[in-house]
Amino acid sequence: MRKTIGVRLTAPLLAATLGPAALLLAPVASAAADPAVANPAVAAAESAAAAAPGMAAAPYEYLGWGSPQKPTDVMKATGVKWFTLAFILSDGGCNPKWDGSRPLTGGSDEAAIKSIRAAGGDVVVSVGGWSGNKLGEKCSSASALAGAYQKVIDAYRLKAFDIDIEDTEFGNATVRQRVVDALKIVKTKNPGLVTYITMGTTPTGPDATGKDLIKRGAAAGLANDGWVVMPFDFGGHTGTMGQASVGALEGLKAAVKSAYGYSDDAAYRHVGVSSMNGKTDEAGETVTTADFRTLLGYAQQHHLARYSFWSVNRDRACGSGTDADACSGVAQSPYEFTKIVVQYQG
Repeated sequence: MRKTIGVRLTAPLLAATLGPAALLLAPVASAAADPAVANPAVAAAESAAAAAPGMAAAPYEYLGWGSPQKPTDVMKATGVKWFTLAFILSDGGCNPKWDGSRPLTGGSDEAAIKSIRAAGGDVVVSVGGWSGNKLGEKCSSASALAGAYQKVIDAYRLKAFDIDIEDTEFGNATVRQRVVDALKIVKTKNPGLVTYITMGTTPTGPDATGKDLIKRGAAAGLANDGWVVMPFDFGGHTGTMGQASVGALEGLKAAVKSAYGYSDDAAYRHVGVSSMNGKTDEAGETVTTADFRTLLGYAQQHHLARYSFWSVNRDRACGSGTDADACSGVAQSPYEFTKIVVQYQG
């Protein structure tokens, strides 16, 4: 999980931009699904990915800090079509705003979304992150939280939505249930909306809290398209970060398979990864381009729901006076990590 670097966690979280981001990844059966019946849903998922090329590879960009690059410049330089724009937070109550302060429409965030779409791309919007006021905590009921999510979806006619559940929002069982129930309401009201739930992980997969969240989703009948882990800030691991990330994903796949009753193939198609490029928040922990290529091969082999990373802002070498929110901390050419991720097509 992000702890100190401006990544999904630093305090004034500034927002970015959003917009549609996918096509229906039809839910694969319910918790009691027979693995043999998974094929129709898998076919639907493949059809959705084909209908929205590049949707599965949507790196995060935070337009409020870290000397953000113009999304259209990134598109020209890398061929990336989709961005995950972060973060939507509470304005102090049950009302969504960019970074908790900027309005959904009429400002620079909406303008950025329009520019991405005009260039042939689209966006996933991310709610949450490490810091700031979380909608899951500020909204007192699942229906109220669903209403807040709906405001974001309606503002940008979204086709994909990411809930980055971290810190206090993640650690509170009541809030976890509220998020699951609210997302189920939203899925019912918005047929075809692709949803991701993104959380931290250990090198062996989600911890007890993460597994509880997945189980709550299955018990509620939430047809979530992608359960996504952030395999970094481990606090210790063996092997390369690429190998440790694969271990975390295998643990995630096992948890999702167990909770939902999916086949192995269907379970892989309902999990995803959101890595971090370069030096992470943990001293001595570095994710290299070789690690990203390891993840690319794994994602391609198993047809993961998502392969993303934090963040475009950091996808460049550091210069004099540049902080960790705006560069990777390792020697690299511009957008070297994005160019690996964009190769993933689902």
